[in-house]
Amino acid sequence: MFKVVVTDYTYENLDIERKILARPDIELKDYQYRDAAHVKEITADCDVLVTQYADINREVIENLAHCRMIIRYAIGVDNIDLAAASERGIPVVNVPDYGIDEVSTYAVTLLLCAARKIPQTIDMIRRAEWNYAITKPMYRTAGKTVGLIGFGRIPRAVAKKLSGFDMQILAYDPFVSEERAKELGVKLVSFEELVCQSDYISVHCPLTAQTHHIVNEDVLRAMKKTAFLINTSRGALVDTEALIEGLRSRKIGAACLDVYEEEAELFYEDRSEAIIEDDTLVRLIAMPNVIVSSHQAFLTKEALNNIAAVTVDNLLKFGRGEPSPDTEVCAPKEQDQRRS
Repeated sequence: MFKVVVTDYTYENLDIERKILARPDIELKDYQYRDAAHVKEITADCDVLVTQYADINREVIENLAHCRMIIRYAIGVDNIDLAAASERGIPVVNVPDYGIDEVSTYAVTLLLCAARKIPQTIDMIRRAEWNYAITKPMYRTAGKTVGLIGFGRIPRAVAKKLSGFDMQILAYDPFVSEERAKELGVKLVSFEELVCQSDYISVHCPLTAQTHHIVNEDVLRAMKKTAFLINTSRGALVDTEALIEGLRSRKIGAACLDVYEEEAELFYEDRSEAIIEDDTLVRLIAMPNVIVSSHQAFLTKEALNNIAAVTVDNLLKFGRGEPSPDTEVCAPKEQDQRRS
C-alpha cells in the first residue's frame, strides 16, 4: 500500500487519476491547499506528493517522513525546492511535453494580436467607433526580428511556427549549440545582441534564482522603442514595475503577458464579483498597449488529459519501481543564464 497526496489542482476533477489508480494497494487523497503550513500537515506521511501550485518549500520537504517521489502537474518546478528534495534523495518529476503546441501557438497569437492591434480594434468597435486611425502606427511583421530567450521545446516550436511569416529568428540559450539552432533556421546570439536587435522578444526560459527578473530595467532600456515583449513562461522572469515604467515612458512598444509576477493571489479563482486590489495589475491592464491573460496558454482539453495521463504514468512507474528518465528533474546548478 502506498499513499498518494494531491495538494491542489485547478482541473474539474481527478476522474482520470481515480479510474486508473483504482487499486487496493493505492490510497489517493486530494486537497485544495497551497500554503506551506497546510501542505506540511497533509503530506507528512505520503509516499508520493502530487502538486500543481502549492508551496513545496524546504520545511515541507524536510517534514516528509517517507516520501519517495514529488510530481508536478506542469513543466516548471519553481514552486518546489529542488535542492531540498535532492538532499533528501527524493526525485522530482514533471510533465514536460503536455503543452508545447498550446503555449507556442499562444505566444505566436499574442505576437500577432499585438502587432496588428486586435484588442484596440475590438475596443474601438465596441465603442461604436469606426476609425482605424486609432490603431496607428502599425508595422508589417515580415522582415522583422523575433528574439527567443531560451530555446527549449516550446521556443523551438515557436520558431517553427514563425518560420512561415518571413521573420528573422534569434535565440539566446547558453545550453544549446549553434548547430542545433541552425537546424531550425535560428541564429544563436548573446543575450545583449538579442535584446538590442529584436523587434519582438518572447521569454521562454525556466524561472530560477539566476533568471529571476532576467528582463529588468536595464534590459528594457536596451530594447528598441518599438519592441514588443511577450511572456508565456513565468511572471517573475520580468520585473513588473520596471516594465510598467518602460511602457509608461515609451521605452518599449507593447507587452503581452500570459503570466504575472503576483498571479498566485489573483488567478485560478472566480473573482468576477471582486474588485481588483492589486494596483500593479490595475496599472498594467489599463494600458492600451498591454495584453494580459490568466496563465491560460496551456489550456486545451487535450493538454489537460495529457497532464493527467503522464502524471498517472509516473505514479504507476513508481509503483513498479521503475525510473522516469524522460520526466525527472534534477536540482538546478548554479549557473548564470543571463550570459552566454
